[in-house]
Amino acid sequence: MKILVLTAHPDLNTSRINRAWFDALSDASDVTARDLTAIGGAEMRFDIETEQALLLSHDRIVFQFPFYWYSAPPVLKAWMDQVLSYGFAYGPGGNRLKGREILILVSTGGPEHSYHAGGYNNYSMAEFLKPYQQTANLAGMTYLRPFVAHGMALATQDQIEATVPDMLAHLTDSDLDPKVKQAHLLEQLEDDPIKAAAVS
Repeated sequence: MKILVLTAHPDLNTSRINRAWFDALSDASDVTARDLTAIGGAEMRFDIETEQALLLSHDRIVFQFPFYWYSAPPVLKAWMDQVLSYGFAYGPGGNRLKGREILILVSTGGPEHSYHAGGYNNYSMAEFLKPYQQTANLAGMTYLRPFVAHGMALATQDQIEATVPDMLAHLTDSDLDPKVKQAHLLEQLEDDPIKAAAVS
């Protein structure tokens, strides 16, 4: 499985967690990590053919970003507006991304308990990330369970570094797609009649 990570951060050099993630992903096998701010420049302009070719040459697409005002930094929106174009990602003939996977990798400043009904932010991260899920639906992609690191505003460097192994394991997990996971479980049950009988 080939993974493309599109990192959207205004300045990775000033980041702690997104820098740590980006560096780890850059060293991972079968992962292509790209800093969209460095690529798009101040005008946030992208070579559409290059970006689309990269999407088509990878199986899993990851949007990595810090959660700013309940959204991603502007560079990701600019990239999406230019690259996920009519006739490519949606509309007549726009099925080029169909079957690929999309995963959100996000960090928040606030703690996890603030992202629930009745919490400071009132809504869950699943609700806040709905626009990305619908983007996946429109493009015929499979939306995977996001990886969220909460409370990073007050996290120590050790706590930040501790997120890296879990993040890498999540992003490279081939069973994140529920359909794939279910198929693997069914295969295991077929190989073990005793377990299959217990489930039934």
